[in-house]
Amino acid sequence: MSKLELNLDRLRLWDLALCVRLNTAVRIDPLRRVFRIVSRLGDGMFWYALMIALLAANGAKALIPVAHMAATGLVCTLVYKWLKSKTSRPRPFAVESTVRAGADPLDAFSFPSGHTLHAVAFSAIAVAYYPMLAVLLAPFTVLVALSRVVLGLHYPSDVLAGAALGALIVCASFLAF
Repeated sequence: MSKLELNLDRLRLWDLALCVRLNTAVRIDPLRRVFRIVSRLGDGMFWYALMIALLAANGAKALIPVAHMAATGLVCTLVYKWLKSKTSRPRPFAVESTVRAGADPLDAFSFPSGHTLHAVAFSAIAVAYYPMLAVLLAPFTVLVALSRVVLGLHYPSDVLAGAALGALIVCASFLAF
């Protein structure tokens, strides 16, 4: 086994161990409920409500930020769906008996975390236009990402990859807007 293969194997073991460790929270009913709610809000409901609230509060001034969020959200969806179809990495609960599914997944594959990708992208754009939202959006984004691992739906590496992709897509989006 080469040094690279050995290091990759160590990373996979660390990824799985952290997933298993964080997933123990689903055994505590109130925690499972909180993370399920956060995760479901991260499906899109929170982001759509945020866009509507920005339009309601700021009128026509919010059209560009909301259009920016919507267009970037579409790109994020296309990217993560394409990646999931190419990698087909099973969800942790589907392959590891010590990981419990704390919620029903939207699809069969784990890599990357689309929830995290969207949370990072939407939050970064909203905060760029409305910096005062950072105190709300930064913790919520972290909770969305954490919820995906706690619920056994993603490995930590899937969440980190989703966050990195979201950040890259946002950086590119500011070139267009």
